[in-house]
Amino acid sequence: MADFPTTARVVIIGGGVVGTSALFHLARAGWTDCVLLEKNELTAGSTWHAAGNVPNFAPNWAVMNMQRYGAEMYRGLADDVDYPMNYHVTGAIRLAHTKERMQEFEKIAGQARAQGLTMDVCTPDELREHNPFMETHDLAGGLWDPLDGDIDPAQLTQAMAKGARDAGGHIERFCSVTGIDRDGDEWIVKTEKGDIRCEFVVNAAGYYAQRVGEMFKPFGGRTVPMVVMSHQYFLTGQLPELEAYTKEKGQKMPMIRDPDISYYLRQDKHGLNLGPYERNCKAHWVTPEDPMPEDFSFQLYPDDLERLEFYIEDAMERLPLLGEGGVERNINGPIPYAPDGLPMIGPMPGVKNAFEAHSFTFGIAQGGGAGKVLAEWIMHGETEMDMWSVDPRRYTDYADHDYCLSKALETYGHEYAMHFPHHEWPAGRDKKHSTLHSRLADAGAQFGAYNGWERANWFAKDGEDTSEDSTQTWDRNGPWEPAIKREVEAVMNGCGMLPITGFSRYKIEGPGAKDFVDSLSASRLPNPGRVSLAYFPDSRGRILTETSIMVHSDDEVGLITAALAQWHDFEVFSRQLPDGLTITDHTTEVECLLVTGPKARDMLAPLVDGHDLSKGWLTASMEGTVAGQPCAMIRVSFAGELGWEIHASPDAMPAIWDALSDAGVTPFGMYALNSMRIEKGYRAWKGDLSTDYSLLEGGLDRFVKLDKPVDFPGKAALQAEAEAGRKKGFVTLEMDPGDQDAPYMAPVWHGDEIVGEVTSCAMGYRTGKCIALGMLRADCLTEGTQVEVDVFGTRHKAVVQADQPMWDPKNERIRA
Repeated sequence: MADFPTTARVVIIGGGVVGTSALFHLARAGWTDCVLLEKNELTAGSTWHAAGNVPNFAPNWAVMNMQRYGAEMYRGLADDVDYPMNYHVTGAIRLAHTKERMQEFEKIAGQARAQGLTMDVCTPDELREHNPFMETHDLAGGLWDPLDGDIDPAQLTQAMAKGARDAGGHIERFCSVTGIDRDGDEWIVKTEKGDIRCEFVVNAAGYYAQRVGEMFKPFGGRTVPMVVMSHQYFLTGQLPELEAYTKEKGQKMPMIRDPDISYYLRQDKHGLNLGPYERNCKAHWVTPEDPMPEDFSFQLYPDDLERLEFYIEDAMERLPLLGEGGVERNINGPIPYAPDGLPMIGPMPGVKNAFEAHSFTFGIAQGGGAGKVLAEWIMHGETEMDMWSVDPRRYTDYADHDYCLSKALETYGHEYAMHFPHHEWPAGRDKKHSTLHSRLADAGAQFGAYNGWERANWFAKDGEDTSEDSTQTWDRNGPWEPAIKREVEAVMNGCGMLPITGFSRYKIEGPGAKDFVDSLSASRLPNPGRVSLAYFPDSRGRILTETSIMVHSDDEVGLITAALAQWHDFEVFSRQLPDGLTITDHTTEVECLLVTGPKARDMLAPLVDGHDLSKGWLTASMEGTVAGQPCAMIRVSFAGELGWEIHASPDAMPAIWDALSDAGVTPFGMYALNSMRIEKGYRAWKGDLSTDYSLLEGGLDRFVKLDKPVDFPGKAALQAEAEAGRKKGFVTLEMDPGDQDAPYMAPVWHGDEIVGEVTSCAMGYRTGKCIALGMLRADCLTEGTQVEVDVFGTRHKAVVQADQPMWDPKNERIRA
């Protein structure tokens, strides 16, 4: 007890590979006054794992970056900390049964090349060269990752623990956390050995993270959105063929992953390890009849091999050697799942100076990079790479228990599924409806979920294919394409309307509210009666967020931002709010209907009272009615046409919709809006606008006012960048269309070099052109520069366009 720390700078609750990695990175960065509390033995997250895989492959760009860093770190860790580890770089094969899977592999291989990695798309014969034990006659091909492998989880965790201790970090074993309290600006972490006061606290408690999360509810926390799944794998007996192969080759057999069937298969000593992700999966500890035990460490669930029969049979046909070893041991243990299967790393929503690092379904693969990311969040309040896809704030109040359970079952059962661009996963839907939902459904709306809100993606006519099977394609040409085309044409030639349900809305009020918002933005705020976009940089001048702003007075400012950004942007402002100011969330109080097209004024005029439709672009009229319903009208249109956003109470919106519908206004969906906004070069948050880019790189120069007297965040960095010149910049490309839109982060080539990436792409039905938005190296930004975009393995010619919209470049239609 004498050595038990009573104070610390950071307390990390949970001693798995992720928590240990975070302590390692914090201590190595000079934050030595940090403590990790481990309930039992210090080992890798899921203590039942026999070994861990370390893949570079990931369908998500941010996670791929994180895993790449971790793999690089692991390769040198043993020498770095002087702790030997069993780390086998065996390479891995991923199998493709279909053309669509081969296309996915081409996409991943292209993204890998953009990160300096090599992944090869292979024919079936080439796959057998990598693994001679495998049957390949029924395959379309596969993907070879030479850097994949496996590592001993216990040794990995102990190596990082040694590195952390050597750098000054403290690890307290056999120390359960019993509660959390707050005293001023300090956290008090209560344990069986005593209390620890600290500035920052981290929930890295693995499958106990939800239980630990409940301790933070009195301080603004929420129930952690996660579910614990049962994951099984089994080990065979020792196989002489594998022993001989290992001796001959000097390494293990390359790992096999069959994503279409859904299992991994790798060598374990001289036997095999088969781990399926079965469709008929099971969650634990989700009902009162199956409560989570107080301590499940070093325990397993009962075997349930019947769930695995199909996968075992398929794997034995793929690798006949599997059937010769018998089942020596079956392991069935807990694995935490967030609804989308991605971890949660970052600020704890609603709780100051608290962070999360849990729900890792691939903790070994992601742990090294996750520790780095978490350490950056704690030390700097921001990360080197944009990590929104794993930010805990991506889930808001809709992520209740039923949602988390249904999504976890769906995600686990489709662990290796392809995420097609027009496919909407069916589980966990209908969490939030607008008052227009039934009207949209009657009009043929095909819905998508946006922060839990159901929005219309496109409108189907009678007889058009709306099946889920129709969306299982990377191609642009699905049942939705003629709908998008006709909806765009309706907006271009007449007038369309789109409910943009779920816009995140805040009011900041109190003395000096305007000055406070102005101090955080690189942009100039609008005068009363007008609306403008404002951009908020982080300390490095990177794009933190974008909002529409209306200044009602010096003491009241209204902000509207993306639906997905609701909790993220609320905390951008609330965590810096000075005394005397308040911020309130009004998201559910207002519905938005975009009415846009050259005939919008004519359609609206007979229905409007009190609003002046002759007022110019970017004006806001706060009092008046449409169809007799009180509303505000803002003259903006993300579609790039003459238009207004009508903002009214949810109860008022059905009457407005009905009146416009009776007048002949055409409904259109988010897919059509996306096509039109790309034609205008309008950026989307966390696609084109992310912390991977500075405001100047993002082409937002006209919104960046470096002459503002206020010293806003990132101002010095942006001034230095303006003087030195940007290294890359935002660009619009006209592409040869092909059959698919370029996916997010598709590499852009100039000659034999990768010089940038695509951030958005769509066919423009007003211009008749395939248009991509993206980032290119500065020397390639000149209009007319010819480049190539890697679209699922095929390079498509593209030409850099002038720095202006491709549709209505002078904005004459908007200003009409």
